[in-house]
Amino acid sequence: MGNDGEGKADGEVAGRGDEEAHEASGRRARGELESDVLAALWAADGPLTARDVRGRLKGDLAYTTVLTILSRLYDKGMLARHREGRGHAYEPVRDEASHTAQRMHSLLKGGSDREAALARFVSELSEQDERLLHQLLSGQDGILPDNRRSPGER
Repeated sequence: MGNDGEGKADGEVAGRGDEEAHEASGRRARGELESDVLAALWAADGPLTARDVRGRLKGDLAYTTVLTILSRLYDKGMLARHREGRGHAYEPVRDEASHTAQRMHSLLKGGSDREAALARFVSELSEQDERLLHQLLSGQDGILPDNRRSPGER
């Protein structure tokens, strides 16, 4: 009765146990590590080495763990790198806003009901975000810097 045959209790969300296990052990999931590494790179004034990134992250991550995350992000096309000494320095290929927008587009494309997803998204916006979205959709000038608009909008 309290088991679905896969070791999950009634009402337990699949995958949730993994997140709780990471939290209980003090470890972060890979997606969270990737987000933390990207945040450190976006906050930097320029490219960072793996050692620099490690120094900006909370916790005591192994150098090899940080290097693995940087390599995976590079392989995914999310980072550029260049030689620096015996290693590499990394920087994001897109700014944080562009990355977030791309993730939102991907999630929307992957869903089965775009209209419902958009309706739910809009219904949960704060009043301030709702006003901003309305201004953006109505094409009011001055909302985004010119360099953030697509070339056809300038």
